[in-house]
Amino acid sequence: MKIALAFGPDRSAVSAFGTQCGVEHAVGTFGLAPVADLAVDDDRQPFSRPSLAGFKEAYEKNGYQLSVIESRPPMERIKLAQPGRDEEIAVVCAFIRNMGAVGIPVWCPAWMPIHFVIRTSAEISTRGGAKVTGFDLDEFNREHPEVEHGEVTEEDQWNNLRYFLERVVPVAEEVGVKLAMHPDDPPLSPIQGVARIISNVENYQKMIDLVPSPANGIGLCQGNFGLMTDDLPGVIRHFGAQQQIHFVHFRDIKGTPEKFDEAFHDDGKHDMAECVRAYRDTGYEGVARPDHFPQLVYEDFDDPHSIERLYAIGYMRGLIEAVYSE
Repeated sequence: MKIALAFGPDRSAVSAFGTQCGVEHAVGTFGLAPVADLAVDDDRQPFSRPSLAGFKEAYEKNGYQLSVIESRPPMERIKLAQPGRDEEIAVVCAFIRNMGAVGIPVWCPAWMPIHFVIRTSAEISTRGGAKVTGFDLDEFNREHPEVEHGEVTEEDQWNNLRYFLERVVPVAEEVGVKLAMHPDDPPLSPIQGVARIISNVENYQKMIDLVPSPANGIGLCQGNFGLMTDDLPGVIRHFGAQQQIHFVHFRDIKGTPEKFDEAFHDDGKHDMAECVRAYRDTGYEGVARPDHFPQLVYEDFDDPHSIERLYAIGYMRGLIEAVYSE
């Protein structure tokens, strides 16, 4: 189990702090939207083989192995079965083929139509006055009137997801790229009439079983999975035994899917040591990145680089070394 950080390819304080703390793996975040007047196979596209090779080289120059890409090309038409979805799928397939060609092993897609990741506050006070983000469904519904999008049903979403996976998973398997599907965040369904099907443990298993393949796996975001279950280590063991965990977001929360706050890694509702034991015991060898960091505050101190990530790196490294030495 290896620690990674998520950031862009350019050298930054975050990348410098990470290498100084011994982190060697990066989760790539950069634009992948296709250039409209270029062909899908044009080398100037941001997802082309030369473009991805350039991104990979940039991370390597900063001391990192590009182990996961968490950015995504546009996929809304795919999720909603709108005209143009086959063109979006063509972009995704080209992107995955090019990932395989340059040796980037994992992509983290997401399946959240209309509403993506939702938070209602970034100013919630936690331990010592640090600030965290959180979600309150009642507040969201009150502050964000429903958009005129019509009903998006679970049946439609499963049909659309199957259509996508049947076309994309064989490509990923062929070129040696693993898909790590991100959970719905928050894991609630429906939200304002929009079904969110990647929102519970049973549906994750259903997704894997739709198109069985070593390439069709999960991005186990502990914050979201921790809202789906009270036995997070047990869920890790369930999917880990199938070798279907391809990427981990190592974090924790407090609350319920309807109302929760982010938390420091040692201050949430789950036993992080037992989670690491579950990864160890099921042979997980991929990367885990901390995210959704609290903001450390003091008077007018500005924390643009989220210094808490340094605390998270130290916490994760100590926990991993302790558990793996047992």
